[in-house]
Amino acid sequence: MSRTACLTVAAGVALYGASCFVVPGSAPRGAPLMNSAMADVELAFSAPAPESASTSAFSPLAMGLALGLLAAVLGGRPALAADLENGESIFLGNCAACHAGGNNSVRAEKKIKKEELITYGKYDIGAITTQVTNGYGAMPAFGEKLGPDDIDDVANYVYNKADKW
Repeated sequence: MSRTACLTVAAGVALYGASCFVVPGSAPRGAPLMNSAMADVELAFSAPAPESASTSAFSPLAMGLALGLLAAVLGGRPALAADLENGESIFLGNCAACHAGGNNSVRAEKKIKKEELITYGKYDIGAITTQVTNGYGAMPAFGEKLGPDDIDDVANYVYNKADKW
């Protein structure tokens, strides 16, 4: 719900910005105030005025920019520090066989619940990332199998889930 509200607000701001965009110099100008002597001198020394471009406030460039921004906002995934949804799917696909429910089926005392992570100095996203990347003991290294973003996501998932298991 909140993502939809944010996207709606962003789209509204983008369209409002596009509708308010006016190219400098395109606004209609009033005639300068001058007396008749000044007008005669001005006419004698001035070249014919070029035809002015459209005085419309519509700008195709601004409209294209607004539509591009709107497409990026609606079509793109939000840039989050960690994607917990992706972390959960990676955990279920690679880690849950040994660590289902925060337990450890290989070494029962090495659970990934908060208390055990604190005991072994692993209740830190950096420590969990290192463990997942390099492995340790019976745990295999996933640094070659998973990309850095996926490892960060699963480490954040484990860290956020550790106190709930």
